[in-house]
Amino acid sequence: MARPRIKDVARHAGVSEKTVSNVINDYAHVSDRTRTVVRASIEQLGYRVNLAGRHLRKGRTGIIALVVPELDIPYFAELARHVIREAEKCSLTVLIHQSGADRAHELAALAGFGSTFVDGIILSPLALTADDLRDRAGFPPTVLLGELLEEGADHVAIDNERAAREATRHLISLGRRTVLAVGGIDAPGLGTAEARTRGYRAALAEAGIAHDPAALVPVDSFRMPAGARAVARVLRDGVRFDALLCLNDQLALGALRTLYEHGVRVPEDVAVIGFDDVEGGRFSVPTLSTVAPDKAAVAKVAVQLLRRRIEEATDPDGGDPEGARDGADPDAGRDGVVDGAGPGVQSPQDRIVAHRLVLRESTEGHEGR
Repeated sequence: MARPRIKDVARHAGVSEKTVSNVINDYAHVSDRTRTVVRASIEQLGYRVNLAGRHLRKGRTGIIALVVPELDIPYFAELARHVIREAEKCSLTVLIHQSGADRAHELAALAGFGSTFVDGIILSPLALTADDLRDRAGFPPTVLLGELLEEGADHVAIDNERAAREATRHLISLGRRTVLAVGGIDAPGLGTAEARTRGYRAALAEAGIAHDPAALVPVDSFRMPAGARAVARVLRDGVRFDALLCLNDQLALGALRTLYEHGVRVPEDVAVIGFDDVEGGRFSVPTLSTVAPDKAAVAKVAVQLLRRRIEEATDPDGGDPEGARDGADPDAGRDGVVDGAGPGVQSPQDRIVAHRLVLRESTEGHEGR
């Protein structure tokens, strides 16, 4: 028996081939009734989508790139897992590239690696500047993660300044008055560390605590050894402190080790809080309080935004509105990403994803104490 084709599904469902294509591509402007009929026909006939052929017909490869600074940083590894899951729902394959926070590598990724084998890029830049991103003519569609470098690009992040302010406020609410910021940066800038430092300083100011530049503890990386070395240095220098705001969980986990080695009790003597809610913090001793970004939401919104941009670049008509006559709103945002979006190019999206403060033993003490 011959393999069923899209025209067979259309004939069986009593709709056009374009409507079947719109259902397969999950366009929002197909009515629920039409979608149900078409999917039932697909199931009854045993139709299977030829993904390679579908992508090629639209001038696509079906491959997107996720570019992160370092894959062995747990936050980026966990984020990559979520991106892959979301991409699979859209029949996309993810190429993962490690930039090493190197500008040349990030520029190469931004340019599509000098090839046309990726349809779009999700990029977490650390070394790029706004000037690097300003002229992207001819580059693949791109969604940026992290702090916003310019307003002309799709962007997904948490509110890092607000999150750091909330975390610092919590430490102060515990009666801590000498809070050090491990990884803090006393300089203007658009990076994540700068934003978190601004939030830290804002919380101190709200509480009437004078900012001491020496309370910003520099690090040479955002890994556990750097956190351990930084806290060992301040202990060696005789700096007095009763709390640590660490700008990621890796720094916090390293700090916990050094405090333990020096007989400093956590949280009795020093309360510690980190960022990212990585798995290791749930198993450390004590367990680590942290700011938890919604990594699944970051991945979902980023993939959906990128998918929209890819569709705009290769299918500017946005699909055939046939099938919308039964009550579906043809101007509804696709995938819930762009409210009020119809066919055509949409303005850049700046999406702030939720975060929450997760309080564990490193600030709260053991349960029941």
